Amino acid sequence: MGADAGFDMVPRLSQGVKDRMKWERFLEVVKQHYAGDGQVEVGSRVIYFKAGEWPSLPIEGHKFLRFSSKITGRIAAETGVENYIREVMSMAKAFFGGQIRPWTELCDEFGFYRWDFVHASIKSYESEVPTPEPIPITSVNNQGTDCDTNLYKVMTIPGRGRGLVATVDIPKGTRILCEKPLLKVESSMPEFVNRCVAEKLKLLSKDKQGGFLSLHNNFPGPYAFAGVVRTNALPCGPGSSVGGIYLTACFINHSCIPNAHNNWNEAAQYETIHATRDILVGEEILISYAAEGSSQTRQQRLRESFGFQCSCELCSQSPQVIQASDKRRADIQRLDETIGDPVAMMNSPQKSLAACHNLLQILDKEYAGAVIALLARLYYDAFQISVAHGDQARASVFAERSYMSRVECEGEDSPATQWVKSLMQNPTKHSTFNAYSTKWRTSKTARPRNLDADSFDKWLWRLSA
Repeated sequence: MGADAGFDMVPRLSQGVKDRMKWERFLEVVKQHYAGDGQVEVGSRVIYFKAGEWPSLPIEGHKFLRFSSKITGRIAAETGVENYIREVMSMAKAFFGGQIRPWTELCDEFGFYRWDFVHASIKSYESEVPTPEPIPITSVNNQGTDCDTNLYKVMTIPGRGRGLVATVDIPKGTRILCEKPLLKVESSMPEFVNRCVAEKLKLLSKDKQGGFLSLHNNFPGPYAFAGVVRTNALPCGPGSSVGGIYLTACFINHSCIPNAHNNWNEAAQYETIHATRDILVGEEILISYAAEGSSQTRQQRLRESFGFQCSCELCSQSPQVIQASDKRRADIQRLDETIGDPVAMMNSPQKSLAACHNLLQILDKEYAGAVIALLARLYYDAFQISVAHGDQARASVFAERSYMSRVECEGEDSPATQWVKSLMQNPTKHSTFNAYSTKWRTSKTARPRNLDADSFDKWLWRLSA
């Protein structure tokens, strides 16, 4: 079968201006180095190395995960693919330094990313038209961020008011928007909020004041400013009593099956919006305002808090489909509570881990793979179960999967992403390491090698135990 070798980009590149320019310079060096080499073909989407198993480099660097091939066997020897891997890796290290992670199975070293993620990334740049050249953000409200503005436009959506619509195909994991708040307000009595907002508005330009006043108010009355805040504010972190008002992000409408995720980046002090599945040109970008509960519960909350009846792709389905969805969401809530029970985690870790696995399957069915934020939390829960009983091998894998999910829904610069990344590299840093028992104790390097995806998942979730 042969042994694979190559290098991975860890973490993967963003779509920001800095990473894009660095990747473009790297590709230019590669092209110049191999000019006239008949085995290197430069296409409109990818650079192919017609050696071994044809390792490739995409024109769009944010899609790149791995450059590798089998380096043993007749074909590998005849085409000199090992030399290409070594040379390209050397050039990549000159540009990206420690982000380049080499590995070779000849030395029992394996790539950072799972092969199914790698194959998906390769498919994305071999089959898709490259994203149009992004335009750097120049808005004062977004200065200092590293996002692009040509991915969407604000439009009037029939029956929904204004919303954001994709102007290009947006791949899953893309940072669509990062925006600093126009103002932040702490939740309090309407009188106090109204007075606080009035003082903050005085410090803003007329255009920004007009932008605030143009936002929908579901609570008209004597405290109009407070009503705008109550209708539009996005929380500055999970459970935060402080909310932010945004001149763009506040136009993003709701869906019970969203295609995007909003997150407050505490370190950078801005809100980010990431695509949680591929969004096609012309599709509306949607987040969830009310993710929990049955359809009836969600509809009531949306009417009371935002003043509309949801008619998203789920809520417009037949009663039978909605009923099946309600059952799945009830199961999701029940399993989530089971997983969060510290007594069960301590005394019955196998059952807690099984609940995580069951939840994973239900989430995939309910959200069709587009629920990255919940997956990030689920994998982190599985990490905590494993690490609390000394299992570093599985804990590191769960942390890796949580990390990759967080990169897609929050970005590499998210503090939560960085924290999970550190746990992936060293599970023992977590405060609960060995806290409950050592009966599952393993070393980080004890994960099995050369298993197919199904066999690896059976090991990971202890399905055969």
